[in-house]
Amino acid sequence: MEEFDQLAAPGYPVFLGSEFEQPAEVDALFQVIPIPYEASVSYGGGTADGPKTILEASWQLEQWDGKSIPGQEGIFTHAPIDCSGEPADVIEAIGQVTRRVIERGQIPVGIGGEHTVTYGLIKGMLDAGERDFGVVQIDAHADLRDRYEDNPYSHASVMKRIVDEGIPLLQLGIRAICEEEMQTRKEFGIAHYDAEALVPTNVSSVQLPEGFPKRIFFTVDVDGLDPSVFPSTGTPVPGGLGW
Repeated sequence: MEEFDQLAAPGYPVFLGSEFEQPAEVDALFQVIPIPYEASVSYGGGTADGPKTILEASWQLEQWDGKSIPGQEGIFTHAPIDCSGEPADVIEAIGQVTRRVIERGQIPVGIGGEHTVTYGLIKGMLDAGERDFGVVQIDAHADLRDRYEDNPYSHASVMKRIVDEGIPLLQLGIRAICEEEMQTRKEFGIAHYDAEALVPTNVSSVQLPEGFPKRIFFTVDVDGLDPSVFPSTGTPVPGGLGW
């Protein structure tokens, strides 16, 4: 088993730490925020282990991403968010960390955890005064239910919370959606390229809708990818995106 000589917290190695020393928090452009939240998963579990596992695996990645070496801009990995409280309290805790990051002009990179954590990141941006941005979502599910199992902070409701804040949304790869969510799409004018439009013709890029903000908050649920590509998800749906 690999031993990690740079830790953000006990058991949590820093992101991409095999070649770069972690800089001071105030000096790093990219701020990795581990969020081991697992409260409303509705089928398979394990999301609480996601951040730690991703950080461990990141030590096996090459530093060159095809265009640049992000580590040269500075990557700081925070200690994991305490996710033991009520959903609203966890969202508030995520938001507080994110707000500080945004106010320093840095870029937050949240690693969940179930998809609910995205709302905490968005709340932090809004609390910091940011509004001129849109959300691009890769997912198998629309996540637009107003409540799921009587929980407004369910992973199945996270995108509804975001559009309720007035944030434009573009959905990519959706292939599991209920009637309520279809109505929400119409009500809020939510742009979407569902899996049935992308997968059969192997579309590799799409154009942002006219008038969509140029500044993007990008959120990825791993089940947006096809289970043949990414089987390690609690809610696999066939017919998804390729790598």
